[in-house]
Amino acid sequence: MPLTVVRHEAAHLYADQPTTPAARSAVEALLRLHHAEEQEVEQAQVESGLTKNEFHAIRYLLQAERDGREMGPKDLAVMLNVSNASVTKVVDNLVAKGQLERVPHPTDRRAMVLKPIDGARDQVDRAYARFHTVLVAVIDSLPDADNELLAKRLNEVAQALIDDNGPLRP
Repeated sequence: MPLTVVRHEAAHLYADQPTTPAARSAVEALLRLHHAEEQEVEQAQVESGLTKNEFHAIRYLLQAERDGREMGPKDLAVMLNVSNASVTKVVDNLVAKGQLERVPHPTDRRAMVLKPIDGARDQVDRAYARFHTVLVAVIDSLPDADNELLAKRLNEVAQALIDDNGPLRP
């Protein structure tokens, strides 16, 4: 498929177009941002040599570690939305690749906790660092009033999607 088709597809809207040019421009910008983030993460995942599930497994485990939570295979299966057998394969592959280690659970002798190693930590951090650095730099350059309005409206969009309430009315 030609690259131009893929690039245009990312901006395709599966709904009625916004009613004003300014609103169309805002929706297009949000779609471009979403596509740019997906491209950044996909590129980092490909460069890491990990499968998509392996890459996301490391990401979820790092976040749990940073939040001070222990995560085992069952938790990871839920996060990845895969079967226990599939998560076992992901974990086995990550252990074999030296990206992850199984350690005994601190209070449950029967359970194992999954811990990413430093190299895996670095891969995921690099995957998101560029996107987050650019995002923070641009947002930091906006006046507070613009950031307050942007945050309010983006939270409304997110909440409407979470609540499944459909389109917002002004």
